[in-house]
This record gives sequence, C-alpha cells and structure tokens, in this order.
Amino acid sequence: MKRDGSNLSIWQDHHESYQPLTSGHWSESKVYDVLIVGGGVTGLTTGVLLQKAGFKCILAEAQTIGFGTSLGTTSHLNTLLDTTYPEIENRFSEEAAKLVAKGASQAINLVGQLSGEMEIDCGFVRKNAWLLAETEEEEKELNEIYDAAIRVGIGVSKVLTSPINLPLRAACCFDDQGQIDAGAYISGLAELFEESGGLIVENCRISEVSREQETHIANTERGTLRASRLFYATHIPPGVNQYSVLCAPYRSYAIAFTLADGSYPDGLVYDMKDPYNYFRTQRIGGQDYVIAGGFDHKTGHQENTDYIFTELEAFVRNYFSIDKIAYRWSSQYYEPADGLPYIGKYPGRDETYLATGFSGNGYTFGTLSALIISDLIKNGKSEYEDVFDPGRLKPIASAKNLFTENVDVLTKLIGGLFKDEKLEFWSELAPGEGKIVEWEGESLAVYRSESRELYVVDPICPHLGCKVNWNTTEKSWDCPCHGSRFACDGTLLTGPASSGLRRYDI
Repeated sequence: MKRDGSNLSIWQDHHESYQPLTSGHWSESKVYDVLIVGGGVTGLTTGVLLQKAGFKCILAEAQTIGFGTSLGTTSHLNTLLDTTYPEIENRFSEEAAKLVAKGASQAINLVGQLSGEMEIDCGFVRKNAWLLAETEEEEKELNEIYDAAIRVGIGVSKVLTSPINLPLRAACCFDDQGQIDAGAYISGLAELFEESGGLIVENCRISEVSREQETHIANTERGTLRASRLFYATHIPPGVNQYSVLCAPYRSYAIAFTLADGSYPDGLVYDMKDPYNYFRTQRIGGQDYVIAGGFDHKTGHQENTDYIFTELEAFVRNYFSIDKIAYRWSSQYYEPADGLPYIGKYPGRDETYLATGFSGNGYTFGTLSALIISDLIKNGKSEYEDVFDPGRLKPIASAKNLFTENVDVLTKLIGGLFKDEKLEFWSELAPGEGKIVEWEGESLAVYRSESRELYVVDPICPHLGCKVNWNTTEKSWDCPCHGSRFACDGTLLTGPASSGLRRYDI
C-alpha cells in the first residue's frame, strides 16, 4: 500500500493496495449527491454511511486509498483524548465535555459495527488503556483527568500497575478503548463503500471548484466531477483559508518491534510527558509486535529526523527486551487552536463540509466526523454540530496556541529570507542528502538520490510562500509553516498546497 513517506509502516507491508472496482465507471455529466474529497478513514466512513442512507456518492482521491495519515497511524481508538476533559470543560463547558466523550464512544462503536460487516478481518478489539503519572505534578493532573472522566461518564479506575514497567507514581485504567489493523480496515471500508454503490476515483487531484446553479463543479486531473454537496475529508482543507492558521502541523514517530522474551503488553499505555509516548501490541501476519511512538515535533522544524528514531529506540530499550526493530515510520497530524476538531459546515460556502484538526486521535475523530457529516447531510442537523462547529471562535481558548503557533510561522517566513549555503559544485552533495542551497544566485532545493540522480526544485512552498526543509527520514520537502509536503522531485504529497514545487532541469 502506498503512503506519503519513504518509510514503510507496518500496515503497508502486510496488505496489498486496494484496487477500486469503479474508477473507470463514472460520468462527467452526472450530478452526484455528494463529492467526497479524500480517501482516508474520514472520507470512506462518511461515504459508507451516506450510501447506506440512499445518497449517491463519488470519492476523489489525489493519490491512492489510505495514502495520507490513515496508513501512517498507530490506530488507537480512544475516549481518552489528547485534549483532556478538564481542558474541554475549562475551554468550552462541562456539557461540551460530555458530548465529546459520547461522540468518541459512538465512534468506537461504529468502527466495531463496520468491522463486523467486512469480509476481511481487520483486527478490531476492545482494550483497556492505562495513563501513567511519574511525577507529583503529573499525578495532580491525572487526578483532575480521573475526576472529569467520572463526570463525563467514562469508565475509569485508579490502579497501581500497568502492562509495561514504566516509571509510575500513580495510574488510571480506562475501560472500552480499542485498536485496529489500519491497513485491513481501510481496505474493508473501501470495499463496503463500493458494495453499497459508491464510486472511487484514484489519482484524481481536484485543482479548482466552482458552484453553478446549486451544483459544485470540480476540475480534476481526470476530468470534471459534479455534485450537489462537497465534503473535504483531506486532513486539512486545501488552499489558502482560515484552517491553515487555526491548525498547526506536527509529525509523530512510531516503531514496531518483536520481543525476545515474548512478554507482549495487553492494552494501550500512555505516559504524561509533553509530547507523550504511547504503546500497544499488534498481531499481524501471525506475529506479535509492540508498536511504540511519540517524540512529536512541528512539521519541518527538526533538522535530523533520522536521529529521532535513534532516540525513540533508545527510550523503548529501557523497558523492553527487544529482539528486532521491524518497522519505523512517521506521520502527520494537525493540532486545533482551541483543542477540538473543526467538523461540520464550511463557513461561507454553500453545501460544503469539512473535517480537520484531529490531534493524535485521527481514527476516533475521523469516524466521529463521518457520523456528524452524514447526519448534517441527511437531517440538516447533528447533536454534535455546535461543539465541533468549524465557524466557532473561542478567543480565550484559542489565544495562547494561536499566538505561539503563528509567531512560529512568522519566524520561519522571516528566516527563509536569509541567504542559503552556497554550493560551488554539484558533487558536494552526498548520495541521500537534501539541502537548500544557493547556486548561481538562485535559491534551490536539491536532493541527490542514493543512485546519484539529482533532483532540483524551487524551495518556496506555493501555498503561502514559506521555504521548505528537507525531511531526512521520509525523503520529502516539508513546509515548516502550514505542513504541506512534497516528494524529492517536487510532487505534492499532502496539502494544504494545491500544487507541487516547480522543477528545474539541471
């Protein structure tokens, strides 16, 4: 299965790419009920629910099914969320926190329901989750999380042990969490969508959308698509819009390894560091693996991303008897300004919907997005629409993050104005090395492959003009301002940019 990075995730290696049955059987003149943009867990789940409700949907995926974060996930399913319930109560209300908890629980139930309808075994299982506090300050925060979890109706208990021998001063165990085989689940969703009459068109990037006589007209690489309603399930909405400011891009790192002693932990485990570390066991291809992750940072802000895997591996070796590190990969997510995703009607755009800002809870919030968007399209309302309203403005809740993240963006924009390292000879660039250089007065992004092939592109991101940085482990050019990512040859991997980097013929 293809993904937006050079490293192979555990899901890719154990599953074949899904082959859509319907990509050659769509009509440019037909007006579909819903055009879904994006073939990840969010778009596919929404498509399944809408097809079941009698809506005719067509799904356009710029690359291949699951290409983005859906195949880079570690696929935890949680009511225990990155934004804690005390934070939601403080920034929104206690009632909002109860709704978020209810929605997360419904999302996990829906994953279980859809898993049961699939021909493929996607490994959905319910698991308990442990949250571990190591310091006195973390214990105080843990007690607040425990009390809030009780208030919002989540099953939780205080415990003194966990499945992993991590340092702990106190711990809580949360009931009814879950996990899934992401590769199998994505394939299963695509199959359910097509079986219910949905159409999938891969390698179909949308370049422009207009609206005429209550119809969205989308120009794509493969022709024109028409639909009454439009849903952006693209992780971050494409182009220049407010969500590039309201959502900040981050990378998270994961490794999967086997154990010499066979003592695989049963459950999901999280510490309370910032960024936090997370662990679980996955059986796939008849073999158990521990999947561990963390060490997050803002996209494009880390000079040596390869070294992060060295740090992650050194960290887990303190607590596990590792036999073999089998996989390592990284993935992208977006942090919303006030802590909750933006899911619902796209402000100022008729019959247009979006879902973005899932933090590290992509599979949970992606599935909840499907419930919300399908309800809005079917019934014109959802019980969750107010709390996740994309048009909401919470100045107090958002102020700190908006200031911090966007000063960061401004810093990167200004930093990109300084001169680059001067390159005298192309031979100065080692195989496998990428860097921004000055060549004959021009600023260029240059990469020499292991086979010594040279790739030269314009380093200025076409989204809003930031200068990209080289990602050493995923072999991509990453924008440090808003998270657009490009292949070594400038091909667009992920938005919000709508086009790739300009190529130079050297």
